[in-house]
Amino acid sequence: MNHTETETETGTESGIEVLAARDVPLGGPRAMTVRRTLPQRSRTLIGAWCFADHYGPDPVAESGGMDVAPHPHTGLQTVSWLFSGEIEHRDSLGTHAFVRPGEINLMTGGHGISHTEVSTPATTVLHGVQLWVALPAEHRHAPRAFQHHAPAPLRVDGAGIRVFLGTLAGDTSPVRTFTPLLGAEVLIDAGATVTLGVDPGFEHGLLVDEGDVRFDGTPLRPAELGYAAPGRTTLTLANGGDRPARTVLLGGPPFEEEIVMWWNFIGRSHQDIAEAREDWENASDRFGTVDGHPGARLPAPALPNAVLTPRKNPSQR
Repeated sequence: MNHTETETETGTESGIEVLAARDVPLGGPRAMTVRRTLPQRSRTLIGAWCFADHYGPDPVAESGGMDVAPHPHTGLQTVSWLFSGEIEHRDSLGTHAFVRPGEINLMTGGHGISHTEVSTPATTVLHGVQLWVALPAEHRHAPRAFQHHAPAPLRVDGAGIRVFLGTLAGDTSPVRTFTPLLGAEVLIDAGATVTLGVDPGFEHGLLVDEGDVRFDGTPLRPAELGYAAPGRTTLTLANGGDRPARTVLLGGPPFEEEIVMWWNFIGRSHQDIAEAREDWENASDRFGTVDGHPGARLPAPALPNAVLTPRKNPSQR
């Protein structure tokens, strides 16, 4: 997916920072709208998680679904996770794969990759999240790569959990990342409360998809993202409603590096971004080519007149 800056309002209660989402069109005349909670002015990252788009449930017949033409990435990994529907993925590694509910597709952009994402004809309702992970400086030029994993569901108290990255509730994902990370779908039963043991060195974010949830006592509504600073050994998720509540739990140690994010690129300076943009516009071998998509590649937008500056992580609260 393509990145555009987001600005949202934030609030705090009981030590949890509440981040609201901004509606962003994904592109095209029949653009599918996504809800973006990262990045925003008050918080750029949660661990190395630097981007969170949440979309659906979208009736594809009305929204047009997803059809993202070949586009590039550098300095990051993309994480695709669906609740319903199916997306066809092609990339310049030659990968041809599908994103399906309960299965993670993780793509490493590193020095450069290009890919496409298209909802399949069989998809009637598209619903899920698209996430990005910033690569640390020593690995930001890593070779392009692709991983797929279907985590087995587990039950803890009144919740069903699928751990797609890292470790939670005794389950560990085999998917490789360049910094410690946590990523899990947590489906909380109606009226249930679940307390999960977590790494106190991690900061955490809880994105609510469906239901009204209390995150360590702070209420979160659908599409909101609750942020918890490091130091907690447990996180308590409570669903006071009469229907299951679906959430996505993200975490990782604070990412201490400053990053420059622009369009689909992550670097450390304006020059990094300018070079990546020039390479893409010149059809450099850096990004390779994607076979099997009928549309033209997406052109890069013009760089802003101002110099792109690194984003600073907010101080811990």
